[in-house]
Amino acid sequence: MTSRPRPKQSRKLPEQRRAEILRTAARIGLEEGLERITLRRVADTLGVRPGLISHYFPVADHLLSEAFAFAATTERGSLLPSDEEDLPPVERLARFLVRLTDGDYRDLSRLWLNARHLSRFKDALREAVGAQESQTRAELVALVGKGVRAGEFTTDDEVRAALHILITVDGLGAYANDDAPQEGPDYGDAAIETAEARLGLAPGTLRARALPAGTAAAG
Repeated sequence: MTSRPRPKQSRKLPEQRRAEILRTAARIGLEEGLERITLRRVADTLGVRPGLISHYFPVADHLLSEAFAFAATTERGSLLPSDEEDLPPVERLARFLVRLTDGDYRDLSRLWLNARHLSRFKDALREAVGAQESQTRAELVALVGKGVRAGEFTTDDEVRAALHILITVDGLGAYANDDAPQEGPDYGDAAIETAEARLGLAPGTLRARALPAGTAAAG
């Protein structure tokens, strides 16, 4: 009986394999914490040997920092999606803040809290955190500026207004690990209210503008 030749196992291109490793590490960081990103853990998740991971990331801290950057970039893209760039700035800001503060992005808040803590001890991660902060700040400043030019926002300092909003958002991240029932005002409203106050918007504007067209706010 003639044996059949084994089908050749297709190898992934180096850039495909590297991207797969980053995606896997980023998912582990988002769901379980950055400390859980190790060469062995990523290898076990992918069903490969740790040596394959170290081939692409000889320094474990570089995998950690790149995984954080990948996760932060991906999540920012879903908070400020490119397909919404043509929306009025007030509506785009509204969707950004409501998405960010209504609980769906708690893992992202935990990731940032985790990264800022660990970056005290890891130089590569500290650089990645700084770069991601700069990118987020630049995008929000640009959005605020666009709203000012469109006559939707009122502020004499676009950078300062954006920073106030981001500082409030970052402050909310301190509560990301608190799963106890919350008493009193909704913490998430703080960032929305800060944005409305700094940009000359009437209270309630942003939550109303975050709703899809034709949807009535719950009363």
